[in-house]
Order: sequence, then C-alpha cells, then structure tokens
Amino acid sequence: MGNHATLKYLRTSPQKVRSVAAAIRGVSVSKALDYLAFSRRRVAKPLSKLVKSALVNATQAKGVDVDNLYIKELRVDGGPSMKRWLPRARGSASKILKRTSHITVVLGEK
Repeated sequence: MGNHATLKYLRTSPQKVRSVAAAIRGVSVSKALDYLAFSRRRVAKPLSKLVKSALVNATQAKGVDVDNLYIKELRVDGGPSMKRWLPRARGSASKILKRTSHITVVLGEK
C-alpha cells in the first residue's frame, strides 16, 4: 500500500492534533490542503506536510488519479510522554507530561 504516510513523535498533544484532524478526515486532498494552508493552528503545518507526502507516495503508484484521491483514514495516536517536574511549595513537585503524537494518513480513490 503506497498511498499512506506516517509522522511519529510530533511534539504536540494528541488532543490538539485530533481537533484539526477531524476537520479534514474524509474530504478530498485538495480541500484538505486548502483548509490546512489557511488554518491558524500550529499543528496545521506538519499535517499539511504529511498529507503532501502521502500524495507523493500515491502518485508514484501506477494508475492513480490525483483528482480522485481523498483522505480515507487519518489516525492520531499518542506517543511517549516526556516527564518533567515543576517545583511547588513546601518542597513538593508536580509532574508535567509533555505529550507527543503519532499520525498516520491513508489516501483512497473515490
């Protein structure tokens, strides 16, 4: 299957990525790239690069029409979390989790 791309260890929480991913899931690739180009969310740029990478992977397969491609599957999974400590009062500390995301894009033909 040459029409997919994966981005691992993106330094953004999966919750923030899923909010943008829900907007482009199931739409055509051109509409998704337009949406991501004008989105003000920080995660839009890496998602746009990932969709373009999946598009290039799909065009290298024979007999694929670029105009008929759409985002068939867009999966956002949690990656490993970096653990940090924030000093608090009376010698205690609070744990801070810096979350990462794994994103997989699969393109399909209509």
